[in-house]
Amino acid sequence: MGLNETPSANRLHIGFFGGRNAGKSSLVNAVTGQDLAVVSDTKGTTTDPVYKAMELLPLGPVMIIDTPGFDDEGELGALRVRKAQQVLNKTDIAVLVIDAEVGQTAADEDLYARILQKEIPCLKVYNKADSPAARIPENAFAVSAKTGQGIEALKERLGAFAKQAGQSRCLIRDLLQPQDVVVLVTPIDESAPKGRLILPQQQTIRDILDAGAIAVVAKETELKTALEKLRIPPAMVVTDSQVFAKAAADTPPEVPLTSFSILMARYKGFLETAVHGVSCIDALKDGDTVLIAEGCTHHRQCNDIGTVKIPRWLKQYTRKELRIETVSGTEFPEDLSRYALILHCGGCMLNEREVRFRMKCAVESGIPFTNYGITIAYMQGILRRSLAVFPALLAMLDAGRKE
Repeated sequence: MGLNETPSANRLHIGFFGGRNAGKSSLVNAVTGQDLAVVSDTKGTTTDPVYKAMELLPLGPVMIIDTPGFDDEGELGALRVRKAQQVLNKTDIAVLVIDAEVGQTAADEDLYARILQKEIPCLKVYNKADSPAARIPENAFAVSAKTGQGIEALKERLGAFAKQAGQSRCLIRDLLQPQDVVVLVTPIDESAPKGRLILPQQQTIRDILDAGAIAVVAKETELKTALEKLRIPPAMVVTDSQVFAKAAADTPPEVPLTSFSILMARYKGFLETAVHGVSCIDALKDGDTVLIAEGCTHHRQCNDIGTVKIPRWLKQYTRKELRIETVSGTEFPEDLSRYALILHCGGCMLNEREVRFRMKCAVESGIPFTNYGITIAYMQGILRRSLAVFPALLAMLDAGRKE
């Protein structure tokens, strides 16, 4: 990813859904002005979701998603429908494409109900408005991917939806004042990407700069020296969770300390749930299964944080014989009943809606849900310190303990 590109996880996700041959792919091509999706009169041409990150006026940076038909049939068709259902979990705005020549079907009605149930803003669009056989209800939104009728109006309507769905959270800038100095601790080990910083570190630096503050970046081995060279203490130290203990030891107690992972949990909207869920680590028993979920699919190193370090630290802390399962990328189990705890990464590669969907699934299943940074801080006895930058959350946590 180029440094000038908006990360996919920060783009508004617009999904086009509907039955086979409703013209979803043609409509996607018309809206984007590009031949992104294969178009054919044959039903079921789109067999897998098609993703395209792009700038779309007047919306700005978006992720356009073309999906298989929700009315697909047979064993293979069921798999395609499942893929389309998974896309709903990450969709910020849904476009339900209805074939104007056929009219709204039972499958369309069922799909619309699913979308509303997930509280996704949805726009019903009747495609093929140019057809003599078109049957369009009064006041319905009509377009023609073939002639371009209604396409600009559709973009404007999506732009209005986008303002409602826009993300207002920020990573760190609301915690800073102009001219504040923030020291970022970024280990460069075998898991660090060659020649670049990982996404949470890049985003945090940008957010600090947007606050008019100053970012100082150092490895964990140089943190103590960096702090000594500063004329005044920094406003905050933000560390990679893997070196939390060393960062805590080298950072004076009066200097606020937190982690990239904790900031990312707040940014994605699940920090409070993650903080409440972490204490369940103490209740783990022999034979319990813990799910460790990552949003990205990277090459695993010999000392990988999710598959090696956290499982090892968990077993050392609990002194229990635990079963560890791991998933990565877009895969997340539908049935969570066999898990005693779910540990999630910060979610930098997933958009907020998908991370919150996973959190909601866990909460509704009665499964504690937390994340890497909070777990590591808790097991190392520095959770309170790492949350001190969020006084309201810390007070809420203390109030819960008193009750």
